[in-house]
Amino acid sequence: MRVLIAEDDSTSRSFMRSFLEPYGDCDLALNGAEAVDAFKLANEEGKPYDLICMDVMMPEMDGITALKAIRDMEKAAGVVKEDEVKVVMTTALDSPKDVIEAYYRGGCTDYLTKPIDRQTLIDLIKGYGLIG
Repeated sequence: MRVLIAEDDSTSRSFMRSFLEPYGDCDLALNGAEAVDAFKLANEEGKPYDLICMDVMMPEMDGITALKAIRDMEKAAGVVKEDEVKVVMTTALDSPKDVIEAYYRGGCTDYLTKPIDRQTLIDLIKGYGLIG
């Protein structure tokens, strides 16, 4: 499994990496703009991500805007919904407005509120069929 972790907070980034490294290769992005660039580069190299874990609130470009850009790239490439990269949005915010934006404006696969529970995250990934 190939994972992109987009998180501006170093502690959260470290936790996510420690959760996910046993299951695959993890790349890091410090903001939404870096996440979009990493996604584009991975696809150009023929090594697309299977999973993206992305914080909602980040500098330069927020996670929802980055996710929208990623979904637009997939759409332009003819990727059907079933084959889209799985994206779990993470945030300290737990407001209905943020959840609705992440799902409907961004097109996320799932949404988790910090602090992230390791087992909940692993169960989601198992549900996607990315790990056994």
